[in-house]
Amino acid sequence: ALGSSRGSDEPHSEPIITTFAAMTTYLGYAVLIVCGHIRDIFARLVGRGRYLRKDTDFPSDNLAFYAPLLKSWENFYTRRLYHRIQDCFNRPIASNPGANIHVLERVSRDGNKTMELLGSIDNLDPRQQHQYISGPHYVQDSSDRVARNCLNLGSYNYLGFADDWQITCKTDVTKSLQNFPVSCNSSRVHYGTTTLHRQVEQVVASFLGKEDAIVLNMGFNTNATTIPALVTNGDLVISDQLNHTSIVNGARASGAAIRTFAHNDTKHLERILKEAIVMGRPRSRRPWNKILVIVEGIYSMEGEYCDLKNVVAVSKKYGAYVYLDEAHSIGAMGPTGRGCAEYCGVDTKDIDIMMGTFTKSFGGMGGYVCASTDVINFLRQKCAGSRFHNSLSPVVCQQIITSFKVIMGQDGTDIGNKKLRALRDNSNYFRMRLNMMGLHVLGHYDSPIMPVMLYNPTKIAAFSRECLKRGLAVVVVGFPAVPILMSRARFCISAGHTREELDRALEEIDEIAELLKLRYARSSFG
Repeated sequence: ALGSSRGSDEPHSEPIITTFAAMTTYLGYAVLIVCGHIRDIFARLVGRGRYLRKDTDFPSDNLAFYAPLLKSWENFYTRRLYHRIQDCFNRPIASNPGANIHVLERVSRDGNKTMELLGSIDNLDPRQQHQYISGPHYVQDSSDRVARNCLNLGSYNYLGFADDWQITCKTDVTKSLQNFPVSCNSSRVHYGTTTLHRQVEQVVASFLGKEDAIVLNMGFNTNATTIPALVTNGDLVISDQLNHTSIVNGARASGAAIRTFAHNDTKHLERILKEAIVMGRPRSRRPWNKILVIVEGIYSMEGEYCDLKNVVAVSKKYGAYVYLDEAHSIGAMGPTGRGCAEYCGVDTKDIDIMMGTFTKSFGGMGGYVCASTDVINFLRQKCAGSRFHNSLSPVVCQQIITSFKVIMGQDGTDIGNKKLRALRDNSNYFRMRLNMMGLHVLGHYDSPIMPVMLYNPTKIAAFSRECLKRGLAVVVVGFPAVPILMSRARFCISAGHTREELDRALEEIDEIAELLKLRYARSSFG
């Protein structure tokens, strides 16, 4: 599936799962579920098993008086499906998350139920020691723990600040420790606001052409606490059906009514807006107090950017407010890194609320909200992230300020411009090569996120393990994070990657695609 570049009149078409892939995916899950139930039955019959519940003296274990903490299906799915491939997730690293990382080796002594670090090479017998040491990716961390040197294709290090931090940011960040603490130990509305917090807010607001901004200490909580402050009972939230969980949680916590529109489908959005205005609230038919349309700049599981120009046009036509989440697009899209609005040619004055995070392109943490001065002053007092949560670390604030200076060229170099150009070139090159392999690749060109469809649950673990064996650190995603048929691997490209590193990765991926039969764009059977 070829993504259409900006300016193309050809509609972007997503790859469609083949009938064979769909049938074998359903069959794979059916086999896993049936075998899991059979193993549970035999465990109860013989009184032995990894997951057999044992009687204890804890009162809470008496289910006659206490409800179980987990639903039966969730418990079964974790035991019999997730644990089988648990080694593919939560892999610890022992280095900075740059273009190359050291992934610590883990082992399981109970059939993947639990994982533990392998530790020193001395924990292995001589034959196993030789296998590890003779491997091409063997390294040891500073504590002499066994690790694997991998090309990092999973982190959100879009502009590569994790690679050149010693050059670009170290001086300013370490210097900030002379005047500011690591933590303010207070919320923003009490004693948690320093001059660095206000400077970050001024830089972000200026960068995006908005009146003011507020910064919070966690990207997820920026959405989860801002949305409930903006809308409540009597309001309507219209959300893209593929919006991030933080948006979903924030909308649900707000008490507002929620409608979803088909992903990036502005015609469906317009129909929902028309109906909302004509019909009003359920039962009473009174008009909604306000309507908030929420979209993302780049959708993190699809690698697609938002049809922002049409979303804004439709919303303005019907008097709805626009909330844009730029967690993945700020710093990574547009000629100067100003995100989806710049890329799509939309004036930021037409976007009422602009949210983003500092964890991707800026090498920091936390999130921001940009809007009018009145809205930001309201959020400072009403948003739970501002009133109750610990404020962003001043040291991180300095990291953000310095990275913005690099991006905008205010450091006196052209490093920022080179980073933006390298990210775009690397992303488009990697996507082009994946498409040439005949893989089902989601998303658009110019997006640094490239999901490759795996479909079958058995291919989730197989792909991840084959990549790790070849020195590639990748992210794989399955149900329930994505629909049951839509399992995928997600590549995140960085400006820190060299063309030689990408070529090596593509050679390995091409070999894995042939091994696992992933060329669904060429054949129904992969």
